Amino acid sequence: MQLTRGSEYAIRGMLYLARQPRGRKVMTSTIARAAEVPASFLAKALQILARSGIVESYRGTGGGFSLLKPAGEITLRQIVEAVEGDIALNECLVHKDACKRVGTCPAHKIWKEAQKQLLRVLDKANLGDLARDAAALERPHKPARRR
Repeated sequence: MQLTRGSEYAIRGMLYLARQPRGRKVMTSTIARAAEVPASFLAKALQILARSGIVESYRGTGGGFSLLKPAGEITLRQIVEAVEGDIALNECLVHKDACKRVGTCPAHKIWKEAQKQLLRVLDKANLGDLARDAAALERPHKPARRR
């Protein structure tokens, strides 16, 4: 399993929105420039996120996008699943009838546990924490004082 660029761009755009004052509407072009992603890809991702109830879309003059919930309440799993669909390390974990060996496959329990751990990590990671981490990474580091 590998995330598509759509998910990567959506996460980068959402991180930018998470760092804005609550309720601030930001145009796609502004988000794209700040997140360093192509505006056309980002526009599609933001529309998907709007349909999923993660962001609010405003049309017309003064339009743009804003988060619908506080950043700390939006998880990476929500974003990825909105863009990609169900997260699955193997098809048998989503569609039980996809594999006739589900009951006899020795790897099935490994895939199931690995997916459980992945989903736990993505559920724990939220935009609020990531936005704070991003801000900390951007702060200039002060050089050590010489004596």
